Amino acid sequence: MGFGDLKSPAGLQVLNDYLADKSYIEGYVPSQADVAVFEAVSGPPPADLCHALRWYNHIKSYEKEKASLPGVKKALGKYGPADVEDTTGSGATDSKDDDDIDLFGSDDEEESEEAKRLREERLAQYESKKAKTKLVPVGYGIKKLQIQCVVEDDKVGTDMLEEQITAFEDYVQSMDVAAFNKI
Repeated sequence: MGFGDLKSPAGLQVLNDYLADKSYIEGYVPSQADVAVFEAVSGPPPADLCHALRWYNHIKSYEKEKASLPGVKKALGKYGPADVEDTTGSGATDSKDDDDIDLFGSDDEEESEEAKRLREERLAQYESKKAKTKLVPVGYGIKKLQIQCVVEDDKVGTDMLEEQITAFEDYVQSMDVAAFNKI
């Protein structure tokens, strides 16, 4: 993906061909994609590249509003036709940089012994707590399952929720609503 070198005639020709049926680089309004490509073009394209020249003059009219245009500015190689190889070099460095980012802040790949022990201990506590709180005795060996949930009324109605629960006819005899938390 990309336009190639937009300072060369070949790159400007690719840009012209790309803009033959488009008003903007991405979408239907000027965006940060147009700003990124505009900044890569050294000057107005020659008159024989009419689509690129039209686009250039149009984006140039947004000189004062460039920072307020919608979208996020990406590397130049992320824009343009898919069948053209990116020769700007920015696309290759971006993928290398992404691999170096450690989102979780861990320096080593393996867990320490203390972290493993702590994780196992917390999982065991959670399992024991979960096992104790599900079934509540009613009488004569019958137990009931209590579930708490918060229902967002726009997405799921309480009637729909009741129908889904009672659909398990082999396991559910009846259903009572003890309390509601609706959003």
